[in-house]
Parts: sequence; structure tokens; C-alpha cells
Amino acid sequence: MRCYDTALQGVKIIEPKRYEDCRGFFMEAWNANQYAQWGITANFVQDNLSLSTKGVLRGLHYQQPKPQGKLVYALQGEVFDVAVDIRYGSPSFGHWVGVVLSAQNRRQMYIPEGFAHGFCVLSDEALFVYKCTDFYLTSGQQGICWNDSDISIEWPVSEPILSDKDKKHQKLRDIAVNSLPIYEG
Repeated sequence: MRCYDTALQGVKIIEPKRYEDCRGFFMEAWNANQYAQWGITANFVQDNLSLSTKGVLRGLHYQQPKPQGKLVYALQGEVFDVAVDIRYGSPSFGHWVGVVLSAQNRRQMYIPEGFAHGFCVLSDEALFVYKCTDFYLTSGQQGICWNDSDISIEWPVSEPILSDKDKKHQKLRDIAVNSLPIYEG
């Protein structure tokens, strides 16, 4: 396994080792001891799975209160996955990082608490896993406009398929500070 830091402190790309032969492959998708060596000591309490079609964009989502850290990866297909630092007071507030995650490359992205998350499906279909560090809280579900010009994410689609809820999200600058996580240094 390999782990890479990204431009956003705490956001990491993981490349699990695959053992392949004529039968297929085997890999560890999560190993608490190994990931702890890279500073990922998350206690995952909920796993989510989504199936989406080409052009679907889910996000940018976050939960406040009770922010969720996430370990995400594609079981099938390919997505462009994004994390945005939304911790009020952070030196990288409003900055983003993106990576292609696919069933082929088996990469994972770890997104700590305090970041918004979203992804866009590049393949005909994508089956996507989210391991979460806190339980889903309906009343805490929040979002940021996917095409916020202040953040300027370089999405691989110009007219994505969005949920009605995702169409209504505000720009980051228009969200009240008490609705954002606070940077704690």
C-alpha cells in the first residue's frame, strides 16, 4: 500500500496493494493499523453505497454539526472525486483537490472532518463507497453549489445531472459561519 498527501492538509490518496492472478485479485480496502501509520485514525461507524450514471454529480456535501470524515472509492466505474476545505479560518479555506477514482486504479481518497465532498461520474455507471466517521444526520445535511465560481473546481462536465437539492445549494461565501466547521489549527 502507498499513501500520498495532497495539497490540502489531511486529505490523502491511498493506493491499496492488489494481489492478482488468473482468478482475479484480492486487496485490503481498510486496515486500521496500516492507515494509522499514515495518520488516519478514523473510527468508521457507517458505510454508504451509491450507484450513479454518467454525468451525475453528487455534492458538494458536508454535515454540520457532527461533521463526517470519509474514506471513498469506486467499486465499479470511474469518478472524479473532490474535497473542498470549508473549515472557517483555515489557511486553505475554499481550496479544493480532485482525483480520479476508479475500479481500475483502486485508489481511495480520505477526506477528514471539515471538508465538503462531491464527485462526478465519468463512466457509464459507478458504484461508489463512502466509509463515514459519524452517522448521517438529516438535520445536519448541508451543501455548497457545485459550480461556485470562488472555488473554481475544474469539473470534467459542464452540465451535470444534479438532484433537486444539489441545484439549490449556495456559494461558500454566502453560508453563515455558524453553519461551517471551524478550523482548529
